[in-house]
Amino acid sequence: MIIPGLTPEIQANLVISAVVVLALLIVRRVVLAIIDRSVEDPALRYRWAKASGYVAFVVGLVMLVPVWFVALRSLGTFLGLASAGLAIALKDPIANLAGWIFILWRRPFDVGDRVQVGPFAGDVVDVGTFQFTLMEIGNWVDADQSTGRLIHVPNGNLFTQPVANYVAGFPYLWNELEVVLTFDSNWRRGKQLLEKVAADMTVDITREATQRDRRGDQRFLIHYRKLTPIVYTSVVENGVRLTIRYLCRPRERRGTAADLWERVLDAMAGAPDVVIAHPTQRIHVTRAARPSPEALDPSVREGRGD
Repeated sequence: MIIPGLTPEIQANLVISAVVVLALLIVRRVVLAIIDRSVEDPALRYRWAKASGYVAFVVGLVMLVPVWFVALRSLGTFLGLASAGLAIALKDPIANLAGWIFILWRRPFDVGDRVQVGPFAGDVVDVGTFQFTLMEIGNWVDADQSTGRLIHVPNGNLFTQPVANYVAGFPYLWNELEVVLTFDSNWRRGKQLLEKVAADMTVDITREATQRDRRGDQRFLIHYRKLTPIVYTSVVENGVRLTIRYLCRPRERRGTAADLWERVLDAMAGAPDVVIAHPTQRIHVTRAARPSPEALDPSVREGRGD
């Protein structure tokens, strides 16, 4: 088949390119079909799918670049045109490609990590050549729970936005819960109740975090001297504030807070001298003195001849 306007050499290169791309697609589909039948772990299947895509891209590039370089008469002309075009038109794609290489090389996060990049936070569900995808958390939903939306973030944002990883190095978060007691309460007993409740609830995760902290992560210098929960005391406008600081997993903030509140309420139900403060108002009513008849009606005073 002859395509008008194209030289036979370019037409041959187009045919070769189409055959190479088609062959790579077929081989990749066959490999993925075998993986789907033999591997049950979804995470492992996902890694195979991404790795096969990268391998197919590299193999295709290696096979097709020599074909098209032969067709180009002047390598210098090609490089000049390519560099000018890339500098003007492909600035963002090149930055995103560099971001992808940065993700593979430095690994600021992996698929499954909970991260925040600039204003966007969520669980990483996919990493692509030009963008990565987050399952959004927060926004209109409290306590870092999922909203159900997918956010596609360009890889180039990693060079311009701060990246926070919730699980790298130390896969736990410090969460706080505030309990305000009235000034009339026995706040020392209330503090003891909160310390016992928090210690009982977090005994397993504290032991787990302590063992992990001893092993450490060689990439980061992270060490805590105290991993057990602690209760801080302060005074606010309407009472004595007791702040419970405790460890939890990043995806369990809301659940642990709810569990801790239930335990606190149960513990305080058996302590009548420990009362949670709430906004109150006091109204003082005084009875005014009854005015005399003369004050009410001046004519009364005139009738008396005063």
